[in-house]
Amino acid sequence: MSKVLLHIDLNAFFATAEELRHPELRGKPLAIGGDGRSGIVSTANYVARKFGVHSGQPTFQARSLCKNLELLPPDFDYYRMMSHSFFGRLKEVFPILEMASIDEAYCDATEVLSKKPDPISFLRSLQNYLLEETGLSCSIGVGLTRWLAKMGSDLKKPLGLTVIRKKDVARLLYPVPIESFWGIGKQTSPNLRSCGILTIGDLAKAIQDDRSDVKNTLGKFFDTAKAWLEGKGDDNVYLQEADQKSISMTETLDKDILSFEEGSQTLRRIVSEVCEKASLAKKVGSTASVILKDSSFRLHQRSVSFDPPTNSASRLWPIASELATELFAKLPGMPMRLIGFALSKLEDLSRQTVQMNFWNVEEYEELDKTKLLINDLNRKKKSKDPLFKRASEAPKKGGSQNAD
Repeated sequence: MSKVLLHIDLNAFFATAEELRHPELRGKPLAIGGDGRSGIVSTANYVARKFGVHSGQPTFQARSLCKNLELLPPDFDYYRMMSHSFFGRLKEVFPILEMASIDEAYCDATEVLSKKPDPISFLRSLQNYLLEETGLSCSIGVGLTRWLAKMGSDLKKPLGLTVIRKKDVARLLYPVPIESFWGIGKQTSPNLRSCGILTIGDLAKAIQDDRSDVKNTLGKFFDTAKAWLEGKGDDNVYLQEADQKSISMTETLDKDILSFEEGSQTLRRIVSEVCEKASLAKKVGSTASVILKDSSFRLHQRSVSFDPPTNSASRLWPIASELATELFAKLPGMPMRLIGFALSKLEDLSRQTVQMNFWNVEEYEELDKTKLLINDLNRKKKSKDPLFKRASEAPKKGGSQNAD
C-alpha cells in the first residue's frame, strides 16, 4: 500500500513568532536578521516580501527596497520554544514525525488519515487548530514521497494545503520555475536556464528526451530527478533521537484568568509534568520560562537562568511562581487564556557531577521514590489537577503556596 506523507512548513516562522509578542508590528513590513553592512535577512513577513525583501538578502539592500522596514535581531531560544510547542502538538496527531529543521517536519500520515472519512477536511481543521493554539500558520504538502510532499507545501503560502498525486505532477508542477525544484541548487539553476530549461516542465521534457547537455549539467542527479518526477523516491519518515534543547508544556485554560492565583494550580501541575518529562529523558536544564497568552493571542514570556541545572519540581516551582507573579504584575487586569512553562538549555544528567555525602544520598533516594509513587498515582486517577502531593507541596493556611 502506498504511503501518505505530509510536509509541514511554518509560514514566515521567525517573523510570525515576533509578531506574536510584538502585536504592534502586525501589518507592517518586518524582517529578522543582522543590521549593518554585513547583516543578512533571515526571514521576512509577507508584507515585507511584497517589497522584494527575502531571506538571504543583505540587510542594506532590504532597507533600500523597503524604507519603512522593521528589523529585529533573531532570538533563537524563543523560536526553539515556539517550534517545540507547535510540533509537540502536531506529534500528538501524527506520532511518526521527523523534524527537518526548526520550522519544518515530515509526517507519515498513512494510518491516521486512513481512518478519516474526509482527510482533506481533517487537515484543514488541523491547520486551524494549530493556528488557534499556537498563533503559527503552516502550509501542508501531501504526497506519496518526501519530494512530492515538500513541493506541495511550497506551492501555496500561507496556510496552503496541496495534494500532489502522480497524476497531478504535470498539472501542478510543470509550470513552476526551475529554481523551485527542491534539490536543485542555486548554482545549478542558472546552468539549466542556459540550456533553455526555465520550468520544471522543461526539465521533464529534457529528461524524457535524454538530452546530453542537461544530463551533463545534473550529473548523477539526472536519474534522481527523473524518478522524483515519476512519483518515485524516498517515502520514509525517519524518527531520530533528537538532542532536546528544551521541554515545554502549555495549556489553554477553560476560562480567562486575571491573576496568578487563578492559574497557580494549573502552572504547578505543568511544572511538575515538565520536570517528569525531563527526568524520564535524563535531562536537566538551567533556564526556566513562564509563558502567557492573552485573550488577544499575544504572547508574554519571562525567563531566568540559574546554576546548577536541575529537573527538580521542588526547585523549579518557586522560580516559576516568581516569574508568573512578575508577569501578571506587569499586565494588570489583562485576561489570560493560556499558561505554560519551559525548561531549556538542557544537558544530559550524566554530565552533572553532584557531590553528595552519605546522608543526602539517602535523602535523594527517598525523595525520588516518593515522587515516582505520587506521579504514578496521579496518572492512574487521570485528574486534571494532581490529587496526591507531598505534604510539603500542600497549600499553607491562608491560601499561599510555598514550595518545600
